[in-house]
Amino acid sequence: MVVLSRSADSHLSGAATGLEVRPFRALTYRQREPEHLARVSSPAYDLVTPAGRDRLADADPHNIVRLILPRVDSPAGTSSGGGVLPSAQHAAVALRQWEAEGVLDRDDSQALWLYELTPADGAPATLGWLGAVALPTAGSAAVLPHEDTYAPAVEGRRALLAATETDLEPIVLAHDPEPTVARLTRTARQGQPTLELQDTDGVRHRLWRVTDPEVLTELSRALHRTGAVIADGHHRFAAAVAHARMEPDTVGADAVLALVTPMGPGGLRVDPIHRVVPDLALADAAAAAGRGFRVTELPLPAQAAALEVAVREWLAADDEVGFLITDGSRLIALTEPSTEARSAVPHEAPSAWRGLDVVLAHHGLLAHLWSRSDDPASVHIAHSIPEALRTARERSGVALLLRAPSPADVAAVARAGARMPRKSTLFVPKPRTGLVMRPLGD
Repeated sequence: MVVLSRSADSHLSGAATGLEVRPFRALTYRQREPEHLARVSSPAYDLVTPAGRDRLADADPHNIVRLILPRVDSPAGTSSGGGVLPSAQHAAVALRQWEAEGVLDRDDSQALWLYELTPADGAPATLGWLGAVALPTAGSAAVLPHEDTYAPAVEGRRALLAATETDLEPIVLAHDPEPTVARLTRTARQGQPTLELQDTDGVRHRLWRVTDPEVLTELSRALHRTGAVIADGHHRFAAAVAHARMEPDTVGADAVLALVTPMGPGGLRVDPIHRVVPDLALADAAAAAGRGFRVTELPLPAQAAALEVAVREWLAADDEVGFLITDGSRLIALTEPSTEARSAVPHEAPSAWRGLDVVLAHHGLLAHLWSRSDDPASVHIAHSIPEALRTARERSGVALLLRAPSPADVAAVARAGARMPRKSTLFVPKPRTGLVMRPLGD
């Protein structure tokens, strides 16, 4: 794993920060009824399972999943001239057809979009602004990543961006708190929203299109006084950077569509992302883990449905470092990491990085004790406890259940110029893909 980023030294020496957020001419669905928007929109591409992709595609012939996860009959991974994957070309053809048929409309003027996400569980709403965020120049710390990326995934997103010439879904940035941004957000959050829907998780999405030049200017100036950490979309950000490098003369390629939210009140919360190691017996996993951790088998609830509750309660306790492993029928806690486990964590890394549970899990447990490399074939990603349990059963493997880092932990790692393991954080709630897109060339 690469711990220090290329921009770490420039950031630590006081390199300029400052988000550059630009208004843009959006591409949206012409039909804007909430029911229609719910039917044609989608979660972010990396949250969509194969079965979920089929359900979304079947819900409407113009569901955005047909563009962000295009499916063609050609063999996976093959490419055509210019290095563009056939699936990306397929998405580009479909996008142009939808525009020609009037399914999608292009705004005639530039705007920023205020985005409100209200969770169903009564948690406070998350508020942010959708805009075209300029890709930082060399030496800038305006936008800091905090996670490693997987090169094939970056290339897939880059090929899709190159073929469609459109930002189909936003990344998410968490910026430093700024009082002027907060004031302008409160003011713009009035009147009837431009777009509105409720998704299948019960999250209510409301967006206001803001075109007032004075508001846009004041907001852009205020955001320029802040720096940001990538909360979601590391692969898409890396893809945008790669595309800009390959197509420097393409208008609009020097920016990426982003939802810019505050760090702290009004911003996002962090949930954990779990791991599943396929084809690993729990007994073997526990025996190997015993060389570096205290291994304690936990009593299982009488009802299988209560297993998720028991896992959540254990992970919610902050009294000790540790993880849970399970095959869906037994539950084992790994605590009290030994010197052997901790010594697998690179000592030269920043202290903010070394202290993370997910780092110890990857270096001390997965790599050192279980001898698993960090690639999608060896370690699967699960965005929820039920998904982790289900995948462990299906793949005859072991689910590794982790606690979430705090937003402050994430920011500290990014500002130290370090990278967490890929897919370490799940910032929620998530913006809905397909509501607002950004064509390049603006």
